[in-house]
Amino acid sequence: MPRDKTLSHERVKAAIREEFLEKGYEGASVRSIGARAGMSSAGLYRHYPDKAAMFDAVIRPLTDSIETWLELHKKKSLKSVEGQLSGDIFGETFVDLIRDVILPKREEFKLLISCSAGTRYENYINDFVIQNQKDMMRMFDRLRSEGYKVRDITEEELHILLSAYLTACFEPIIHGHDDEEVLKQLNTIRDFFLPGWQKNMGFT
Repeated sequence: MPRDKTLSHERVKAAIREEFLEKGYEGASVRSIGARAGMSSAGLYRHYPDKAAMFDAVIRPLTDSIETWLELHKKKSLKSVEGQLSGDIFGETFVDLIRDVILPKREEFKLLISCSAGTRYENYINDFVIQNQKDMMRMFDRLRSEGYKVRDITEEELHILLSAYLTACFEPIIHGHDDEEVLKQLNTIRDFFLPGWQKNMGFT
């Protein structure tokens, strides 16, 4: 009977995930990953060229999904500002991103946040904040052109606000709460931050 390559591949990915979650990227070893997957290091290298590729294989689907969500969110927000969609630009928030994209891949997210030192992802959150900071500054300019009384906020101030907001949003997951509790806490966080975002963006 031929081997089920899909099953074998999923077993390898599960072994990679477990090793990195337990030891972090820098402490993980290819030999240990192979042992978890029931194969030799040489066999593992037939799947991936190096340890970095193994980490990337587990993390990349999550980061790609986050990027796709953000691109769609930006387009929806712009259409709302231009009056092409009903509702407002706060129809979606990072809470929706966490619920729809991150929670279904919470183990991968923990790897990204807590276990990525030594990889190209180790500054992911800071890079994420900087990118969203740039996007929001452009959105502020667009809102001003549409007549909204956007507060004159500097990039440094916005960086601090976004860092605080995202840190708060990610904390329930990092602390290992179940999905129901995470969503409850995220709603509290959204209710706390939303009035401030609305004020800064000229909606109140």
